[in-house]
Amino acid sequence: MPVLVLLFVLLLVNTADAGPLDAAGYSKAFTCSACHGFAGNSRSDSVPALAGMAPTYLKKALQDYASGVRPSPEMEAYAKMALQLGVDDVAGYFAGQARTPIARTLDAAAVARGRAASVQCAACHGPDGRGDPARGVPDLRGQPAGYLESQLRLFKADRRSPGDEALRRVKALMRTLDDTTLADLAAYYAGQR
Repeated sequence: MPVLVLLFVLLLVNTADAGPLDAAGYSKAFTCSACHGFAGNSRSDSVPALAGMAPTYLKKALQDYASGVRPSPEMEAYAKMALQLGVDDVAGYFAGQARTPIARTLDAAAVARGRAASVQCAACHGPDGRGDPARGVPDLRGQPAGYLESQLRLFKADRRSPGDEALRRVKALMRTLDDTTLADLAAYYAGQR
């Protein structure tokens, strides 16, 4: 009987020793922390949070960055590295991390205008910006407003994934919106949880 107790205690000690750096995939994803924050929780207004991101969406984004389909001089080399290390492991790691929202001061009037303007986004992103992982539509909630606004502007200018037929409708919609409305949409989605 004492042997069983000893084995149980050793099992508990080993489990208790596991920390956030022991999560599956961390060793392949840790480089991303330099820009995207620890465990993918970005603290920058211009860099997206990866924590909790649907793995299919993140995989496609990394593949698009690596191939140049989604142009980004900053991301191309890191995306190629993620593909080489194991994109499934990298995407799985970030999908398994809890997103920790940071306190951001958002203009209440911009958020209200963004909520009204978001009606046209709901067909793909849902009424609250939750997205649809099965269709590869990202969750916009809680992403940094600066990042969201820059991506909306890239869509509008057809500089994000140029020629991607799947994004034709969203780019056409973005071209109908003025820059103030894009900023309002970004503020609204940044404030959603």
